[in-house]
Order: sequence, then structure tokens, then C-alpha cells
Amino acid sequence: MGSQQGTVDFLVDQFSGAGPVDARKMFGEYAIYCDGKMFALVCDDRLFVKPVPASKNYMGEPEQAPPYPQAKPWYVVPEDKWDEREWLCGLARVTAAALPPPAPKKPKKKPA
Repeated sequence: MGSQQGTVDFLVDQFSGAGPVDARKMFGEYAIYCDGKMFALVCDDRLFVKPVPASKNYMGEPEQAPPYPQAKPWYVVPEDKWDEREWLCGLARVTAAALPPPAPKKPKKKPA
């Protein structure tokens, strides 16, 4: 089905208090980054957060589901939490803080 741009824009705005947040289109869906770390996905207009212990502790006992076919389960953020900006920002901060820094990009090889 695919996610709507309006859903992604709304969520990025809601997460904006957590630090530098942006979304990037990936395979017809979206990845959400905080401080350069991918911490969430928006797939079929549902919000999924990386399953790390910090996000589970923050969320309590979250529902788990695969964001796309053949994916491992991620934590599902209930839609009724999407309007709670402070809660979402806290979730973004604890999840991103628990993730390793992004790998440095390899320099492109110059043609010989």
C-alpha cells in the first residue's frame, strides 16, 4: 500500500524536539533518522521503532510486528501516541542513544 507523505511529515514534525530528525524514502516506505541514526520506519502508515532494550523499557510492553514482509519484528507505536509530542521525542532520544553511530561512508574510487 505504501505510506502517505502527510503521515511522514506529521511524524517528523512530532519528533523534531528530539534533535535533528529527517525522513528518507526507502523502497517505497520511509526511514526516520535522529542524529543521523535510523531509529524508526513508517510502513503502510504505521510507525515502527527499532527493537532495542531502551525503547522497550520506555514503551513498556510494546506490540511487535514486522514492518514489511520477511523483516524481523520491530516495536509498533500505537497511533494514539502520535499526538503526544513529548512522549515521542523521549522515545526517539532513548532509541537513538542506544544505537551505534552510523558507519562512515566509504570514499568513492576515482576512475583510473
